[in-house]
Amino acid sequence: MFLEIDDVLTPQEVAELKALAAKAQFVDGRVSSPHSTVKNNLQIDHADQAYQASSKLLAAALQRNEPFRNFAFPALMAPPLLARYEPGMTYGLHVDSAIIPLGARQLRSDLSCTIFINDPGTYEGGALAVRVGTRMVEFKLKAGAAIVYPSTTLHEVTPVTSGQRLVGITFVESHIADAMLREMLYELDEVAALEGARMDPENRNRLQYVRANLRRMWGSS
Repeated sequence: MFLEIDDVLTPQEVAELKALAAKAQFVDGRVSSPHSTVKNNLQIDHADQAYQASSKLLAAALQRNEPFRNFAFPALMAPPLLARYEPGMTYGLHVDSAIIPLGARQLRSDLSCTIFINDPGTYEGGALAVRVGTRMVEFKLKAGAAIVYPSTTLHEVTPVTSGQRLVGITFVESHIADAMLREMLYELDEVAALEGARMDPENRNRLQYVRANLRRMWGSS
């Protein structure tokens, strides 16, 4: 299941991230995936002061976003990272790493998230293409919007032919590790949010009983 979220970033935050990226040092993206033969992009240098500022801004935007929280059930999120694609750059078909080191602990990547920063009309190519069955489904969203999708999927970034693609990326360990269980709980929560006020109080309590106890049963601490 995929979730597109409009306006994760405000216009002011988009402008701030563009300004930070314009001054920042970017390095070969393979620094975070040295054995990849399909990765050809740039990512912000962790030693650059703009890395901390941009990562903090992106993380705060996701953490305050209710649709993101309701969909991902986030337990842990990797520090978001700015990635840049110039003409000729691409990221071939791949699957994201299952385990990502985060200091003293590790993150299990259940969900991946791309936040679009540059307006799609300013660059050609650069779509996020995710394999669904025998088809590739492409996402190229407006500036400030995000796509959240299972980290288990094969996906790629199509070649940029002109302009510049600038995005924020992160990975999420969910309290609900199983994708199917997470989807069912998300749908139950959506029904509760949409219909709860119109339901008979007794039935609303019964629905809340099911939701709360499924989360206890399926969730991680």
